[in-house]
Formats: sequence, C-alpha cells, structure tokens
Amino acid sequence: MPRYDKMSYQRCGISGLRLPRISLGFWHNWGGNNTYDQARDLACAALDRGITHFDLANTYGAPPGSAEDNFGRVLQQELNGARDEMVIAVKGGHKIWEGPDGDWGSRKYIVSSIDQSLVRLRIPYVDIFYHHRPDNETPLEETMGALDFIVRSGRALYIGLSGYSPELTREAIKILDDLGTPCIVHQPRYNMLERHPEKQLFKTVHDLGLGCVVYSPMAQGRLTDKYLNGVPPPPPNANPRYITKVQQSVNDDLIYRLNKLNGIAQSRGQTLSQMAVSWTLRNPVVTSALIGASRAWQLNDVLRSLDNIDFASDELQAIDDIVNAAEVSHDHNLPETDE
Repeated sequence: MPRYDKMSYQRCGISGLRLPRISLGFWHNWGGNNTYDQARDLACAALDRGITHFDLANTYGAPPGSAEDNFGRVLQQELNGARDEMVIAVKGGHKIWEGPDGDWGSRKYIVSSIDQSLVRLRIPYVDIFYHHRPDNETPLEETMGALDFIVRSGRALYIGLSGYSPELTREAIKILDDLGTPCIVHQPRYNMLERHPEKQLFKTVHDLGLGCVVYSPMAQGRLTDKYLNGVPPPPPNANPRYITKVQQSVNDDLIYRLNKLNGIAQSRGQTLSQMAVSWTLRNPVVTSALIGASRAWQLNDVLRSLDNIDFASDELQAIDDIVNAAEVSHDHNLPETDE
C-alpha cells in the first residue's frame, strides 16, 4: 500500500519483527485532556504515513490508563481491520492502582497490569510488553518469570525492558533466554543532550542482539524551536509536573546552545527538531526513535528527518563541542515522556 512506500523499516535486533524508523508514543497527548477526535485523527494519520509502531503504558494519560482507553476506542472504531499491520506496545512497572501490589515488578502486579491494559485497549494481546523499570525488592527471577508467563499465555508476543542498567539487562536476558522467552528490545532515553546510553548500554544491547527504541529524541521539547527565544507560557491543559520540570531545566546557557545547534540544523536544511531525530537515528544501534505529537502536521515535520540522517564528521564534532563546552542540563529526573 502507498502508506508504506516512504517509511523506512528496520529489524528489531536479531528478531524477525520490523519497526518503522520513527514510532509514535502516547504519553503526553492522549489522556483525558484530549478529545477522542484528536486521538482518532492522529492515529489514522500516523498509520497512513507508515508509522506502524504505537507505544503506550498503563500509567499514560490523565487519569492514568486514559491513553490506552482512547487508543482502544480508535482501534475498535477506526482501525480494527489494520490490527495485523500494527505493532502495539504497552508497559507496566509504575504505580497504577492502590494497595501494596499496585506497583513495581511482582508476578501479581505484572499479570494484573497486562490484563487491565488489554481491557482498556479492547484487544486480546499486545505485540510488545515492557517491564517499565526494575524492581530492586522483587527477585529478578520472579519478574522475568511473570514476563515469560504473559508470553506463554498469549497476552504478549515479545518482551521488552526499559530503565534497566547494562548489568541488570544482561542478568534479565540470561533468565529469559533460559526460559525460552523472546525479549527483543530495550527502551532508553537518548538525545543530543542526554547520552548516558552511549557509555555501556548501547554495547550491551548490541552484544545481546536486542533492538533499541529510544524515547525523548527531542529532549521533551527542548531540542525544538520552542525554547530558542526563551521559555514560553505553558499550553492549555498541560501536565503541570511536565511543564515545571522541563521549564526549570531551560536556562540562558542552554538557550544559547540550542541556538548554536539550530544554526547547524539550518545549514543542513533541517529544523532543530528534525536534526535531533536524525541525530538519534544515525546511531546504528538505534532501531526507532519514539516521538510524541498532537497534530498530523507535526508528524509531517518530524518525518522529514528521514530525508537526511547522515552527518559529516565535522557536523558531529560541532554538535559535540556545543553540547560539551559548558554545563547543559542532563536532568535524568525529568518526567518520562515520548517526545
């Protein structure tokens, strides 16, 4: 179909699953503060542009779970016939219900989490289920055993990990391999300003044959034109925690460096956001960049990143010099997002 003619796809590690180079996440724009019409239009626009991978979590939306519920309605009412063309991923690992077992990584939590997500999504299985973050108080064998169970019971086709250190990733994959469960992907935060996966994680992912879907390639909006002239007022219905944390990370030094980066982007014929996504995709370990959007025109803008993902050595050096010349915010405590 024409929708797949212009999108590039890459195998997720050594698995047979192929993901689009750009994927769509629903953390910030798909909760109760957005209309169903917006959700429908964006999902349909994404699929029409060849974006087949859709990323959710049980905590996404306001209230938590509303992102999955909105997407489930879209699946049921608009895209039901395209289900086999889509890769739907969900996550569990953060607090989603009250009580001592409504959080982290016990077998009780993980099985209940995926069952609740499937109800909200109105589908019998998901393609990828991520454990959203490691649980230091639950034996790793119990958590991985629960992930093995949800695959064997037909609730998920593949397993993914997010927030796991390189060392813990190796331990988890060893357990899953012994169980015969296909873990195929790791999801870290990665962008020009936040490069911690380059230290060890990318090598671990490569060595283990995992795919890598990076989130926040635009640094939660910092690597866009949004902050080139300072901090703008927050948009209506914005998540207060998201706005406060992100805006607190923007200072005069960062604004200066964003403008320097924007100059490189302009010389490449790109916007800053396009260059930011291109920069993440230039890394051969990265399977797909996970973006957030609220309007179809934003998809069109970001998809132009694929027109130029090659960087000359002097461009890469100039980017490194700008980012590393002085302190730039590397706040890993920023709220999680897919933008």
